[in-house]
Amino acid sequence: MTYCVGLKIDRGLVFMSDTRTNAGVDSISTFRKMYTWETPGERVLVLLAAGNLATTQAVVSLLDERSKAPEDREPSILKTPSMYQTARLIGDTVKEVISSSAPVGQSADAFGASFILGGQIKGTEPRLFMVYPEGNFIEVSDDTPFFQIGETKYGKPILVRAYDPSMTFAETVKLLMVSFDSTVKSNLSVGLPLDLLFYERDTFEVTYRKRIGSDDAYYREISDGWSDALKSAFKRLPDFKP
Repeated sequence: MTYCVGLKIDRGLVFMSDTRTNAGVDSISTFRKMYTWETPGERVLVLLAAGNLATTQAVVSLLDERSKAPEDREPSILKTPSMYQTARLIGDTVKEVISSSAPVGQSADAFGASFILGGQIKGTEPRLFMVYPEGNFIEVSDDTPFFQIGETKYGKPILVRAYDPSMTFAETVKLLMVSFDSTVKSNLSVGLPLDLLFYERDTFEVTYRKRIGSDDAYYREISDGWSDALKSAFKRLPDFKP
């Protein structure tokens, strides 16, 4: 299982993903689920992946191969004219990989994967999309300013209740830390380390990135503090009176 979040604020885009994959309780591994492509001064693209590991790795490898191949190789993720066209390219690549992976007569569901794509290309605004296994996609809006993929239900309530578009980067990281801590504590198939990335609008370079392990002092402070805060808030609520 996986948990990934892409979130849009006034200052830019924030991404966080876990790194745990599992094929049963006795087969747990760590794999990166956050990928980036940069052309300094021109574009920054960030992709989060969830679903069948072979599918997600094949999609990223194909995008990488086409971006690093000779000039006559198309399409290249480093040449798309807009974020919309980039999302279309991701969707087409997902469909291509899944259709070639599923044997004839076998359902493609087992090979499914979903993605969060965000970034900015010079001359356009920062944009954030979610790409489905079928290759179609949707974009964030004022009503839905973030996307989640993977194990979404445990971390969503804090995002819905506390999100504000004017949040600072530091406040957004705190929000995501609580969301991920709630998910990690509720589902053993989501786990640390976590990958964090922030993109500040109109900079056209990754502003900040970090891998957060179980020994990270800030993560431990947030985890313990959130638990204490919940217990304290619960005790302050009025008791039931029959």
